[in-house]
Amino acid sequence: MVLRLMAIAILFVLLTACSGGMQPSNKLVQSAIALQLEQTQQQLSKQLGVDFQGLKVEHVKIEQREPIEIQSSPAYHVRGTYDLKLKLPRTLTQKQNAFDVYLQRQQEGKTWRLLIPQKDPSTWLSYLIR
Repeated sequence: MVLRLMAIAILFVLLTACSGGMQPSNKLVQSAIALQLEQTQQQLSKQLGVDFQGLKVEHVKIEQREPIEIQSSPAYHVRGTYDLKLKLPRTLTQKQNAFDVYLQRQQEGKTWRLLIPQKDPSTWLSYLIR
């Protein structure tokens, strides 16, 4: 009886750990890539005087989802590829762009943040993913 309860407890822990409920989803990663690109787009628009009319991230393929710790909190380092549609005066499509993002679930567990490393390894910019 005790062994049976222990086996059920171990199985429950393994299923919970493997369920991926706490891992970033493809949709979340897609939103994080778009947010990171929007930050870059704003900087480029100012520097080049180009009016970007929008971008769309599609076909996200996650190749690696690595759990890590950033500033003493759990996070994920996610890598893979995506396709990008960029609207200028005409639409430009780029396929198989590589991405490398850092994502951190907030303590309350309801929201995620995109973390962007800075030159100082202890400094990160943080953006709420909507």
